[in-house]
Amino acid sequence: MASLPNENPNEKNPAPPRRANRGLSTVLLVVIIVVVAAIGFLAVDTLLALRRPFGSVPGDVEETVRAVVNPTPTIIADPVTIVLEIRSLARLETAAYTLEKVVTAESGEGPLGFLFKDRLLLVAHGEVIAGVDLSKLTEDDIIVTGDEVFVTLPAAEIFVATLDNEQSYVYDRETGLLGPEVDLETLARQEAERQILDAALEDGILQKAQDNAEVYVRGLLEALGFEQVTFITATPMPGSSP
Repeated sequence: MASLPNENPNEKNPAPPRRANRGLSTVLLVVIIVVVAAIGFLAVDTLLALRRPFGSVPGDVEETVRAVVNPTPTIIADPVTIVLEIRSLARLETAAYTLEKVVTAESGEGPLGFLFKDRLLLVAHGEVIAGVDLSKLTEDDIIVTGDEVFVTLPAAEIFVATLDNEQSYVYDRETGLLGPEVDLETLARQEAERQILDAALEDGILQKAQDNAEVYVRGLLEALGFEQVTFITATPMPGSSP
């Protein structure tokens, strides 16, 4: 009979388990890679979907996405209104200018400009209205001699000089990494308002307003029967115009 090999109960069998462990690790690694890749694909697809034009999205979904990405601002006005002053006016508006001014404003320039700089280009639309205040007219300012009347009209003044907020807008703006430190747009709008007023004054809006007022009052007095109307130039009162 062939002799059987000696069997030693204390001797351990060869361990294919190590190979099995390696195989299991490889499978788990592949699964993890597939899951990560799937999550990454979904994330990229979601970002691309948000960047697509809204026109390619169905109607209801489009409205929902717009509401999330660009929410409508909520403006709440205090229901209490305080009346500070009531005045009776007799202003005769006789000249109005509509002007456009481009204003460049900047701050935070210098070595740290990349952090604090703020630069904007404002296209400002404004209106300047001038005329004469007839409430300043007194009995001494009107002298009648027969069919002739001498009138001293109040000097023309600026009634309104303001920006049109609906047509004024910021065309371009550059800011640093930390954002602006001051409300540059408000300062630019204030400067634009001053520039628009100065432009109207330089163009002679007060003289035009005075001339137009005389034409209007002359026509009114001639309709009342006066054959000759003579205007006397009034001395502008201090502070009557900016």
